[in-house]
Amino acid sequence: MKQIYPPSITAERESFAAGGSVLDHSFGEGDPYTLGVEEEYMLLDSKTFDLVQHIDTFLAAVAGHELEAQMKAELMQSVLEIATPVCRTPADVDQELRKLREYVTSVAAEKSLRVGSAGTHPFSLFESQRITARDRYRSLVDQMQYVARRELIFGLHIHVAVDDPEKAIQVVNGLLVELPVLLALSASSPFWRGEPTGLSSTRQMVFAAFPRSGPPPRFRDYEDYAEVVGQLEKTGCIADYTHIWWDIRPHPKLGTVEVRICDAVTRVEHAVALAAYCQALVKLYCERFDSGEEIPSFHRILTTENKWLAARYGLEAPLMDLVTGRRNRVPVPQLVRRRLKELEPHARELGSESELEGIQDILSKGNGADRQLRVFNANRDVTEVVREIADATEAAAVPA
Repeated sequence: MKQIYPPSITAERESFAAGGSVLDHSFGEGDPYTLGVEEEYMLLDSKTFDLVQHIDTFLAAVAGHELEAQMKAELMQSVLEIATPVCRTPADVDQELRKLREYVTSVAAEKSLRVGSAGTHPFSLFESQRITARDRYRSLVDQMQYVARRELIFGLHIHVAVDDPEKAIQVVNGLLVELPVLLALSASSPFWRGEPTGLSSTRQMVFAAFPRSGPPPRFRDYEDYAEVVGQLEKTGCIADYTHIWWDIRPHPKLGTVEVRICDAVTRVEHAVALAAYCQALVKLYCERFDSGEEIPSFHRILTTENKWLAARYGLEAPLMDLVTGRRNRVPVPQLVRRRLKELEPHARELGSESELEGIQDILSKGNGADRQLRVFNANRDVTEVVREIADATEAAAVPA
């Protein structure tokens, strides 16, 4: 298989920051529907379960290891980002994520640390976090001030390869209606600063303060997208398109559609299920494009209203059924099960049927926010919530 992007998605992002035309792209240079996944982990004190500022210590410990290139720092010194290599199937994603989680867990244990994956840390304060000593992050804080300093959040990003730039733009347009469901399935941030917020995804509300975030506008075609990005670059508003943090975006240099709306999820099988779901959705919309079928468009106010409902209520969100045009609202599980039926033949062709079953597991057992709130409601102990996050994150490192 010809790779469409280097072994580490993160390394490619860093190298592209040096420059390049936004019209340059890698769409079609490799097999369609290959996958790449990024996860952001919390570095935790093994006794207090508070965040610790030990990213440099951690990265020094992995120096020289074969997985070193797949790990990097993020804005805060308490965050570790990992990236899989190119994966053909969700089963490959499962294998790579388990390998990474196992190694990260073992290195953390050697340094008396724990690791956790969720959309927010339930009680740590952003005021206590140190900014990572990298020019990119110092510049970000200098530009955005309080907005950047408050960004103590953790995400799951899923890349799916598409073989044509025009197709990629239309797939992004089509997936706008799917984003609220993806948020509801992944929501795992019901706490902020030690308090339950009443939201399933507090992460979304924190990140909404960032410029160039939220759902992207609908672009006519790839040239339309390139012109907008080029204007932002030429005027110095952004260094390159990776400073556009939409919920979903084309990634020209990687030749992928990147789904960014998901909270970081605790259980590895759920991260894999979400990757399988995104892959099948991209295939569905690609084939609609190829057949000349019109990809429906919905007003931004409608899709953003559904996103708000998903962030607030999670799996219990009563979403507008925009696809059928019915006037009633329906719960997320009903929309997901209907979509899963449509995705069955695509999942079968992609070889991802078993991994996609993890979506049903989320529907039946709850998302990360539901599980955290169950733990909290038992004893009203927010530290116990973080301990459970760490235990489930590290247990997921065990091979399936």
